[in-house]
Amino acid sequence: MKLRTLFAASLAAIAMSASAQTHLEGAEYYKADQLDNAKELLLRNLNNAGTDKAIANYYLGLIAIDENKLDEAQKYFEAGVQANPNYGYNYIGLGSMALKKGDKKAAEDQFKKGEGLIKKDAAAEIAIARAYYDADPVLYAKEIEKRVAKARKINLQAPAIYIFEGDQEKDKKNWGGAAGKYEMAKSYDANATEAYVKYANLYTQVNPQYAITMLKELLSVNPTSALGQRELANAYYNKKDYADAAREYGVYVKNPNHFKQDEDRYAFLLFFSQDYKNGYDYATQLLAANPGNFTARRYQFMNAANLPEMAEQLVPMAEELLAAHNANPAANKFAAIDFNLIADEFSRAKRVDEAIAVLQEGIKEMPENANFNKQLAMAFVEKEDFSGASDTFEGFIAKTDEPGYNDFIQQALFSYYAGIENKQKQDQAKADSYFNKAKENINKAAAILPDNYKPKKMLGDIAMQYATSDEEVKSAAFPMYSEAAALLEQSSDTSRYKADAKTIYNYLGNYYLDQKDVAKAKECFNKYLQYDPDNESYRKFVEGLKD
Repeated sequence: MKLRTLFAASLAAIAMSASAQTHLEGAEYYKADQLDNAKELLLRNLNNAGTDKAIANYYLGLIAIDENKLDEAQKYFEAGVQANPNYGYNYIGLGSMALKKGDKKAAEDQFKKGEGLIKKDAAAEIAIARAYYDADPVLYAKEIEKRVAKARKINLQAPAIYIFEGDQEKDKKNWGGAAGKYEMAKSYDANATEAYVKYANLYTQVNPQYAITMLKELLSVNPTSALGQRELANAYYNKKDYADAAREYGVYVKNPNHFKQDEDRYAFLLFFSQDYKNGYDYATQLLAANPGNFTARRYQFMNAANLPEMAEQLVPMAEELLAAHNANPAANKFAAIDFNLIADEFSRAKRVDEAIAVLQEGIKEMPENANFNKQLAMAFVEKEDFSGASDTFEGFIAKTDEPGYNDFIQQALFSYYAGIENKQKQDQAKADSYFNKAKENINKAAAILPDNYKPKKMLGDIAMQYATSDEEVKSAAFPMYSEAAALLEQSSDTSRYKADAKTIYNYLGNYYLDQKDVAKAKECFNKYLQYDPDNESYRKFVEGLKD
């Protein structure tokens, strides 16, 4: 029984040590030159059980020096001395601060005090060398050289020596030389986390696979390193391997030493790698912990919009997201996708005016985004406001570097129906303006695809709008429709143009009937039947025609 109790206690101690957050994680980030992250972790864990406050204050002091907050640095170093007067590095920190102030004598006194407590430690000599280097590498070149030589004499295989020399090479932009030094450091001490990370950072942008290989090696030695997990996830991200980046972030965000801002990137990666269900579940989990997490609310909605089973909940989610944005637009900013998805849901719910308002805000916030104009034009069409559609789509074309055939045809259609709309309102001047705009875009489309029938057919449609009587309508489109028919006959893909072809050939057939030319009328009507062969009533009509 006693043995079982001891065994259980041992397991509890192991579990506690595995999840404990102390100064060690912050020190790792500091040594890897990630000072903001180091500061956050050191302050977060300063009062945790297991944190050595002398060490934590030493690194916080070094960070304060880097931030040029020398009074703050002094407070940290003095707090470190108070926590443990026998921890010599805080005296080295005070010496570093004195050098920054230009007091070399005071610095050397502090270095001497620190050395006396640490006793033949190569890492301490390198810490002093760094103090000189950070103060002025040229002025203190001899002192730097002396301290590195002393460190080598104490322990030639101390990784701190090679990491410092690697940093010096990196400052000279000698990337290969720096990588070689970092590789030596980790070969002498497999637990020198910063050596792996510094090496990986040299390559993460130019050759991410080098970085990935090195970081995997780090995690094989220290699998719980939050720094290693985070850097590996970022290396995959830089490689644009988003699925693997999401997988590694999934490991990292479970580490108690992860950063809250990285939860947002994980949520983004789950969405971007199309892992919508896990993305939705993760964002929902973040929202449960913090209902005010705007980013989590965004990604919850984005992922839900891609899950068919969530269809019924999308409008309420869109409303909540929009309300959170409207409550504080400066802090709760939308990306283009937010405006688009919310507008989509409102449109589907037949709440077109709300969709229009969302898209108009999108245009105001991101005026260069042409797709907002395109989507807004379609919203106006749903509202049967073709003038609004024409005016808005005109903005899409203006913002598009190289509008294509379909873009010009679409604008021409919107303008054509806007012309009819205004003609029905008895506003002939506006109608003419839109019809002319339609013609301009038709001609631009025809210049791109001169062999396509559509521009000719549309010009015929516009010609009919200017006819002043039913009799005039019968012949107004004839020249343009005839040209359209000739172009249609050159096309091999008849099914694609079925509706337009039927309109053209029916019109031409009736034109020839009116001209008493039954043979040509039947020829046109038979061509109509090629596009609608099952129309028996039409076939009987044609067969009943007599010359």
